Amino acid sequence: MRRRNIVLATVLFAGGLIALWLFIPPSISSSAQVSNSADAIARGEYLITAGGCISCHRGQTEETSEALSGGLALETDFGIFYAPNITPDEQTGIGNWQAADFIAALKHGRTPSGNFYYPAFPYRAYAGLSDEDVLDMAAYLLTLEPVSYAAPQPKLPVWLFRWTVAGWNKMADLSKPSQDQFEDETLARGAYLARNLGHCGECHTPRNDMGIPDYTREYAGAEVGDEVIEAIDAEALEEWTANNFDIFLLLGLKPEGEFVGGDMNEVIEHNTSKLTDEDRDALAAFFTRHHAIED
Repeated sequence: MRRRNIVLATVLFAGGLIALWLFIPPSISSSAQVSNSADAIARGEYLITAGGCISCHRGQTEETSEALSGGLALETDFGIFYAPNITPDEQTGIGNWQAADFIAALKHGRTPSGNFYYPAFPYRAYAGLSDEDVLDMAAYLLTLEPVSYAAPQPKLPVWLFRWTVAGWNKMADLSKPSQDQFEDETLARGAYLARNLGHCGECHTPRNDMGIPDYTREYAGAEVGDEVIEAIDAEALEEWTANNFDIFLLLGLKPEGEFVGGDMNEVIEHNTSKLTDEDRDALAAFFTRHHAIED
């Protein structure tokens, strides 16, 4: 009996450690604050634009098409997800969020109540954002006109629950390589825009059967639902110059003279065409110079 109790206690202790490892809340500074300064709001507006938030979160009616009230259906191999309302409505949006809530959501994929977001929300990419950028984005979002709209609940297979994302996150952590460190400031900025703020890999990097990005084939193209996403890796961009890529980000014009179509046209219109010249140059450098070096 004594041996049985020891075994049971050991199993419970090990289970508790595993649960703690999976579900422990992220550590966020209690001093984090959302600024209401004009500079922070202006920076946040640019970051929201650079991140392409309007592409997913725009309202789905004629009256709300320019608002970030959500509702867009995102069809994936794991169900249909709906972009949430990120206007400062207190009942259906983010009007009651504090600084820590924004950091927890964007960088850790956690809801204000401590639950898990599904990774249709690109928090895996946003994890590399600086806290300052996250809080500036929050500063801008909280100045928007509130819209009362609750996005539909996701349509999921019977086995998928929010708590299961805890294990998925850990598997994704183990498969992700260490990030490159760039001494060149332009390349470093380009990597930050591509891998984090712009989350280009969310669509352009293929995934395994668990939906985890295959970082050994970064930007090698992917399939999202029935849509085939083009590759933007070294092989695909072998004939592109930095100037070609800069024009593509600005106008959607490819080197062969064709204009991009599909969802990427929306990204060009609402996102990359509104970047500063310096940020477009940084993205062009990252995709044409860095990948050429890696290849």
